[in-house]
Amino acid sequence: MNKYIVRQPIKQMDGKTFGYEILFSLENELYNQSGDYAVAETISSFLMQNNNKLKNDMISFMTFTPNLLFKNTPKLFNASELVIQIEDNVIIHPLAERMIQRYRETGYQFCINDFQFIPRYFALMEYIDYIKVDVTQTTDAESIQNLLNLAKGFDKKCILTGVNTQRLYQFAKQFPADYIQGSYVAEAMTNKTDKMAYLQSNFFQLIVAVTKDEPNMEEIEDIIVRDASLTYTLLRMVNSVHYALRHRTASVRQALMVLGINQLKQWVYLMSFGDAPADPQNEEILRISYIRANFCADLYDLIPNLGIPKTEAFLMGMFSTMEAMVDAPISELMEQIPISDEVKAAIVSQEGRCGLLLSLVLCYEKADWKNITKYAEELALDTDSMAQIYLNCVDKVKQIWDSFVRYDAEDLQEQLKESMENEKFTP
Repeated sequence: MNKYIVRQPIKQMDGKTFGYEILFSLENELYNQSGDYAVAETISSFLMQNNNKLKNDMISFMTFTPNLLFKNTPKLFNASELVIQIEDNVIIHPLAERMIQRYRETGYQFCINDFQFIPRYFALMEYIDYIKVDVTQTTDAESIQNLLNLAKGFDKKCILTGVNTQRLYQFAKQFPADYIQGSYVAEAMTNKTDKMAYLQSNFFQLIVAVTKDEPNMEEIEDIIVRDASLTYTLLRMVNSVHYALRHRTASVRQALMVLGINQLKQWVYLMSFGDAPADPQNEEILRISYIRANFCADLYDLIPNLGIPKTEAFLMGMFSTMEAMVDAPISELMEQIPISDEVKAAIVSQEGRCGLLLSLVLCYEKADWKNITKYAEELALDTDSMAQIYLNCVDKVKQIWDSFVRYDAEDLQEQLKESMENEKFTP
């Protein structure tokens, strides 16, 4: 049976990520649409093996069926880490109130998906912390405002979900909800700039790496490829007319070899003063770019005859977020770096076999289970291990982000000053 699992960010209305919903599918049906005990058993087993990879420093929302609740599946997560989402299949269950009370007594919070104005929903309000309103199902502005007023009256937080298009995003922004969620939200709620914005904590690690007595190019490469903005800026610079390369390169390692350590130090020095770090609220898009890059690269190994090197599959995933980060057309951005025409076509318009892979990754991110299977079949991709590959990518990115040490601007400048005084970082 095909299992698909994905994390989708839930954001505050100002764009800051509040938590993640964990969405799960089994054989192309959302698991929460089935009360089958065998399905619950499969899901419980999978989560038991991977729950550490799903944990993060933010709260997780996940929908549970009656059978999953009876199996104590939510207890794979600490009460402080999880909001238990329930739907009508739980609410109509004769033991619903008793089950919910039992979990509440151990500290778990609850959320109702797609709240309805009917008595059985109101009967459980004292146990509920969050109400979700799906803007694809309730498009009448007055009805949504009434639901928000209801939530506020009962002192509940309200999440607008299903915000999957720009039109729905503009529609949702008019309401005073607490949070917003949907496939469009992660990329839309970022602050575009006219230049690349790097992740400051990652950039600090780059400074430390290049100022060592014996810099390790492999370590430096690993740091740069975590950040789409640093990767893009490096490749664009090295392939400029200034370096007059006989053959343009899309390889970060080759770009570093062309630069050499002295010019690399100069580049990092100039970056520290010339470019601004990313807004902390926009870190989610940088996470997404790195997850996409790793997911594309890992799926590459399972796809026959893709026609590009694995390194370009990685770059394809990474650069697919560029238009959300920079206020410029994606076609114009892609012309600045020497990736293959196949990858450019995939990023700009999702054409060709590379476009199929990118479409598959984007659909996976959106929890579009039907099209995941469609694109996988067109690529002759075995989907049995796809969920595990995705979770491994999420876990890898989580570990890297956890390793970042936050430094403010004064710390960064102090490190630069010390490096320059020690003649390790001469511009």
